[in-house]
Order: sequence, then structure tokens, then C-alpha cells
Amino acid sequence: MASKTVTVGSSVGLHARPAAAIAEAAAAASAPVTLAVPGGEPVDAGSSLLIMTLGAGPGTEIVVESPDEAVVDQIAALVAADLDA
Repeated sequence: MASKTVTVGSSVGLHARPAAAIAEAAAAASAPVTLAVPGGEPVDAGSSLLIMTLGAGPGTEIVVESPDEAVVDQIAALVAADLDA
């Protein structure tokens, strides 16, 4: 399982808009992908509602995991980006 830890890049955290963009990309990905705060329970990255339950504010570390390393890189880049800009 590929894994990468990234910092939330959105200036307001993973609220509705960034969560929806991440969920859309994860749902279209070729492999399942999960997000979690370190030490927390992973959630399905294909669900914006579940992403928002992480309570991830700006600067929060998020662990992205998937069997496909390319999917991890794609979703990690979205988590690290300021999707509100």
C-alpha cells in the first residue's frame, strides 16, 4: 500500500469546496484511496462528507493511502493545494 503524508494547503482547511474537489478526483481514480489524520481512522476519499469529518484545518497533516502510487500522488497534490484560491 502506497502512503504519503501531506499538509493541508487550503487556507480554511478541508471544508466543502476542497473536500468536493478531492472526492471527485478520488471517485474517478483507478484504485480506492483513503485519507486520515495521523493515528486516526481512515475515511473514503471518494466522499466529501467523510473528508469533512476529519476536521482538518490549515496546516493539518493528512495521510493519503492507496494501492496505486500514482493515485496517492494525485490526491496528495490536491490536499496540499490551496483549492480556495
